[in-house]
Amino acid sequence: MLNNQSYVVGIVGASGAVGQELVRLMHERNFPLSRLRLFASARSAGKKLTVGDETIEIEEAKPGVFADVDVAFFAAGGSVTRALAENAVAAGCLVIDKSSALRMRDDIPLVVPEINPEKLTGHKGIIANPNCSTAVMLMGLWPLHQLFGVKRIIVSTFQSVSGSGAEAVRELESQVLASVHGDPIKRKVYAPYQIAYNCIPQVDTFGEDGYTGEETKMAQESRKIMGLPDLKVSATCVRVPVVRAHSVSVCAEFERPVDLAQAREAIAAFPGAELVDEPAERKYPTPLDFAEKVKCGVGRLRIDTAMDNALSFWVTGDNLWKGAALNAVQNAELMIERGWLKPKAAN
Repeated sequence: MLNNQSYVVGIVGASGAVGQELVRLMHERNFPLSRLRLFASARSAGKKLTVGDETIEIEEAKPGVFADVDVAFFAAGGSVTRALAENAVAAGCLVIDKSSALRMRDDIPLVVPEINPEKLTGHKGIIANPNCSTAVMLMGLWPLHQLFGVKRIIVSTFQSVSGSGAEAVRELESQVLASVHGDPIKRKVYAPYQIAYNCIPQVDTFGEDGYTGEETKMAQESRKIMGLPDLKVSATCVRVPVVRAHSVSVCAEFERPVDLAQAREAIAAFPGAELVDEPAERKYPTPLDFAEKVKCGVGRLRIDTAMDNALSFWVTGDNLWKGAALNAVQNAELMIERGWLKPKAAN
């Protein structure tokens, strides 16, 4: 980024999977930092992380630590957000939160910068980041909606284990090794099921309607981000033995007749997507190809044969990047570029 101002940035949950990606992106994207402060639980306080050429000691995340922080990225879960976000705001700090704790509050914008950047101007100190599977899916759906006007979607997700945290990644790896060596397979994160060589059709807990929390989030958040309160959504979310990057299969019905060539052109032109759609050449997006990539891959576009005015397609994107850390950083970068975020030192 080119910027003549610099910012004190805090990362809450710096020792976790998303926190680690935020630290990395701060460095790799040349975020205009004057200082980076890292926060985590008391258990992690005192540990040190290397960021570029600098070694930074992790501080305990607690009330009163945000006095000099301009923007704080919260990546530590809903309970931490509820405990500390308002304290940060009271200290004059902008909070960009990845948890689900505040996403659906009417007074808190839920922002994907490629879709609803104007919402960034209406915040009251807190900006919410969407759910990982929602963000990835919308990189394919939004440009098609702009062309044809979406009215109904039926989606199935294929979600990587990194969405459950570092322990889940270790569990997948240990189960694969145990299987190879003929050792007993230990199940903890996804108990009673093993995740190696398996698919588990449950992400989050079940509600009374039979949908999981993840499936409900996809419906509610898509409506809010796209500004479509009446959008019909049915989702099935599945955990699969992939380390990183979520994939989503989408059947979308539109208000207007669809054109496949126009759909491909819209995807290719959209800043958040990369069109990979040459099925005859066996070219389509996969999680391995789109892990640690800024854009989400969109492919397998075809006229849906079960609904009128409908397209089916496949989206793959990094759940730790576009689904979490990258989207948050992009929101902050956009605010800085447009002059919507000033460092306290400039006031």
